[in-house]
Amino acid sequence: MDLVPALEEPLDQPLKSVLGPATAKVMAEHLGLRTVGDLLHHYPRRYEERGQLTHLADLPMDEHATVVAMVADARLHTFASAKAPRGKGQRLEVTITDGSGRIQLVFFGNGVHKPHKELLPGTRAMFAGKVSVFNRRLQLAHPAYELLRGEPGGPEGVDGVEGAGEAVESWAGALIPIYPATAKLESWKIGKALQTVLPAARDAVDPLPDTLRAGRGLLSLPDALTRIHRPRTKADIADARARLKWDEAFVLQVALARRRHDDAQLPAVPREPAPDGLLTRFDDRLPFTLTDGQRTVSREIFADLATDHPMHRLLQGEVGSGKTMVALRAMLAVVDAGGQAAMLAPTEVLAQQHHRSVTEMMGELAEGGMLGGADHATRVVLLTGSMGAAARRQALLELVTGEAGIVIGTHALIEDKVQFHDLGLVVVDEQHRFGVEQRDALRGKGKQPPHLLVMTATPIPRTVAMTVFGDLETSVLDQLPAGRSPIASHVVPAADKPHFLARAWERVREEVEGGHQAYVVCPRIGDEDDDPKGRARKQAADGPDGDKRPPLAVLEVADQLAGGPLQGLTVEVLHGRMAPDDKDAVMRRFAAGDTDVLVATTVIEVGVNVPNATAMVIMDADRFGVSQLHQLRGRVGRGSAPGLCLLVTEMPEASPARQRLTSVAATLDGFELSRIDLEQRREGDVLGQAQSGARTSLRVLSVIEDEEVIAQAREEATALVAADPDLTSQPGLRTALDALLDEEREGYLEKG
Repeated sequence: MDLVPALEEPLDQPLKSVLGPATAKVMAEHLGLRTVGDLLHHYPRRYEERGQLTHLADLPMDEHATVVAMVADARLHTFASAKAPRGKGQRLEVTITDGSGRIQLVFFGNGVHKPHKELLPGTRAMFAGKVSVFNRRLQLAHPAYELLRGEPGGPEGVDGVEGAGEAVESWAGALIPIYPATAKLESWKIGKALQTVLPAARDAVDPLPDTLRAGRGLLSLPDALTRIHRPRTKADIADARARLKWDEAFVLQVALARRRHDDAQLPAVPREPAPDGLLTRFDDRLPFTLTDGQRTVSREIFADLATDHPMHRLLQGEVGSGKTMVALRAMLAVVDAGGQAAMLAPTEVLAQQHHRSVTEMMGELAEGGMLGGADHATRVVLLTGSMGAAARRQALLELVTGEAGIVIGTHALIEDKVQFHDLGLVVVDEQHRFGVEQRDALRGKGKQPPHLLVMTATPIPRTVAMTVFGDLETSVLDQLPAGRSPIASHVVPAADKPHFLARAWERVREEVEGGHQAYVVCPRIGDEDDDPKGRARKQAADGPDGDKRPPLAVLEVADQLAGGPLQGLTVEVLHGRMAPDDKDAVMRRFAAGDTDVLVATTVIEVGVNVPNATAMVIMDADRFGVSQLHQLRGRVGRGSAPGLCLLVTEMPEASPARQRLTSVAATLDGFELSRIDLEQRREGDVLGQAQSGARTSLRVLSVIEDEEVIAQAREEATALVAADPDLTSQPGLRTALDALLDEEREGYLEKG
């Protein structure tokens, strides 16, 4: 028996044992870095070159920034204050420049002595602090700094790390790494800490197979880590990043390839539509012909349904491309084959809308067992959380006996009481609204794993689909059905040109006078004052100083419009806090043409289909994301009359928010907009559901820019897993997978 304890892997060592407790605590709490390996994988955001100055003109307001610049001027002022009534108060103002712009540094009180001695004109240093405005000039108040020649200034070196003077000397090369930092830990302190742990990089276990690395001419992992933190040349940085991108892409694609491989081993009941059955009869009664795209995608789905392992397919389509029709035909094929199909929708409004449109499209084919129902007919039931007890009992009974072939519902479908006779297909609408656990709970109700069709109307760039939905086969509907009309989109700058907003309401009146209807969308409901959480949200929107008005609200805007520019028109409201029956009644009146203008929140974002609605005004449009605006806009232009979408904003012309709106107005191509959206947001954690962007598993890989690397990594991963599903010959890769797939993410992939 071996009584000698196993030595800890160098990269698994906790940082507190290497750097000292204070620094380790800040790194853990603010940067999520806990081990030597975590720190080695905290890569520089960019590099500064000696002699090449940063652009002070581009500094972001209210953000913590690090700059390299030269002192242009330093002045010490004395003044009287409450603390120093005899004129002994001191303020040091230092102006630094980088050739593109200037910014003022300000130091007060006892904090002026050291910088007064060190920050002399001509001195170059790194400065870090929060950018603010005082007297209409940019300034950094009490910034930390580090001289780039001679002895360091600013705060003392990292605890447990050699003196900062040596760290500056180690930057004798031209390239200075600038790290993602926090107010509590400046970039150069992180750099010094990395200097301490960098020798451990030589012990990094390489996840890439030797043949792959050699075949693609990639650096070893220890070499890549050394070069990304201590590059001698720009070529070092490029080589290191190329290698580290492969790590991220390949390990992730192996995880997804193993998931696909495991799925292919699962059993499923093949579901082939009966000849001259329900599907044939449904197709015969359609008043239009399917688009070529709908036919192609349907063939792909039917081929998957006919196999003896579960289909896992992602159906993405432009807004209004007819995804629901494709999904319904798949559900009818499964019912034809003796199974049942369930459609999971994210909101009650959408579930009710789907149920209404499916029963209308099917007609007598949805009245199985009823008077007037057709032969081969089935039943389509609705199941939502707010249904009455009797209706709910009836729906559950029809599901468990198999009388209902199709059920459409919200997450109420997932509850334990819901049992199926023979669940053969699960359709998930608007995938991004659901947690994987919800999707998995519904799939678990089949006797054998049911087939799965995931739908999204938010177009996803190919690389994102390969990365986020890499375990699903992908079908794309990019052709709009005949008869759909173009949508004209315009930005309405309400603050710069108030008369444009007045003209927007005139356009709404003109559409209504022409026999059409309009939507007005607002970001907030407006009854938050009755609700403590709502009050908190409103205060947060107001900002700490109340200087930013809260987002416009449905209830307030509806009142203003009904009593003002839209006086005389029938104006109704729709929002998520209304009772389900009230919501349904409002939607029915609007669909019937009884309401001229519907003032709503984003509850109308997906699935709502009113062909007679031709105009949409989106208030405070800058408060919505790009894909959300595209979704909302897709509610108009659904009939033969052209659509109009007006994006109202008070943001100034040069602001990023305004530029985002201009991008949306300029194109109706959802795939192009999804690229713009992704480029403007951070990519978030592509494996987990934490899409916040705070901590991402992708550090150097960009799912937009590195399409080629991702595609090649997918090929290599698929081949490797086919040859060695358990990765018995790749211990380094298994270790990397274990690190990537912590329990939460493992569960995410498992549930796929």
